[in-house]
Amino acid sequence: MSKLCYYEVLSVQKNCSEGELKKAYRRMAMKYHPDRNPDDKEAEHKFKEVKEAYEVLSDPQKRAAYDQFGHAGVDANAGGGFGGGGFGGFGDIFEDIFGGGRSQGGANAAYRGSDLQYNLELTLEEAVFGTTVDIRIPTKKTCDTCGGTGAKDGSTPETCTTCHGQGQVRIQQGFFSVQQTCPHCHGAGTVISDPCNTCHGEGRVEEHKTLEVKIPEGVDTGDRIRLSGEGEAGINGGPAGDLYVQMHLKAHELFTRDGNDLHCVMPIHFSMAALGGTLKVPTLSGEVNLKVPAETQTGKVFRLRGKGVKSVRSSAVGDLLCRVDVETPVNLTAKQKKLLEQFEAALAKGGKKHSPQQHGWGNKAKTFFEDVKGWFEGEKEK
Repeated sequence: MSKLCYYEVLSVQKNCSEGELKKAYRRMAMKYHPDRNPDDKEAEHKFKEVKEAYEVLSDPQKRAAYDQFGHAGVDANAGGGFGGGGFGGFGDIFEDIFGGGRSQGGANAAYRGSDLQYNLELTLEEAVFGTTVDIRIPTKKTCDTCGGTGAKDGSTPETCTTCHGQGQVRIQQGFFSVQQTCPHCHGAGTVISDPCNTCHGEGRVEEHKTLEVKIPEGVDTGDRIRLSGEGEAGINGGPAGDLYVQMHLKAHELFTRDGNDLHCVMPIHFSMAALGGTLKVPTLSGEVNLKVPAETQTGKVFRLRGKGVKSVRSSAVGDLLCRVDVETPVNLTAKQKKLLEQFEAALAKGGKKHSPQQHGWGNKAKTFFEDVKGWFEGEKEK
């Protein structure tokens, strides 16, 4: 059986440009592609002819041989790959362009609903001991009026004529293609000419729902609780998404949290710091007595073991770390000031043994100033 002229197969002139050849090829290939003509043997045969013609004419050397010798000039080079319907690696390229002849999605494809996130603020006590809270969230559920189809009762969605139900289209540049969402149906694969009055064609409606969430002991900022199936409703009967409840701890007036440990600043007056004493310290489980030793300095940290937070992931319990802040007295009376002056005078008689840090720092400062003075004097002599 004689073959048709390759130029006639593509409906182009013999002197057509490369751009005209590509344009004609794309038009003919899309027209006869098997996905658009299922069970059509004639279209399948024409599609093979189009591929064979373009494979030859798009190659400058093969095109020159074909123009001079006709089919005899390219049959040998093709290695028998054309006439028998086998195209070697050429079919792989076409699968890349046309998606392997398989539609993705489609008019009746089911899609999972979107996941949602809810930011939940907790007090430190709620996070440490656990609690149960009710949250009210906005979401989307399947429209009861249309059953999720988006179409008015008595009508049905129609297959999109642009993507033919695939929900996606391909933009081709030569043998390369880019797949994108169909601009006509926005990926649904269908269009609704008579939309539902309740959901206006979306198939889902907005609503608020209240959920009870159990917060386990020891959660911290950034921890999430997953509520399966409590997200947005799916499309076309697809499963609902999930709801993620993310924890955020409010600032506490006494404590700051660092993992499983708690920190607090503990102001004490300077007489207790000097003489020592017992201080009542608040913890999340009640007050405890803390013995402050004599001569305690500002910045000293006391660790109360087991008075922190129990980990949400294990049985480990953190500690409470109390940092001492020696407070200077204010609003003194004349009598109190007089007593302090007498106290200061008594300290001065003892020298550095009463204030070793102060004297140590003073000696370092004196050495520093002497070094600076020496440097300036040396510079003047130069």
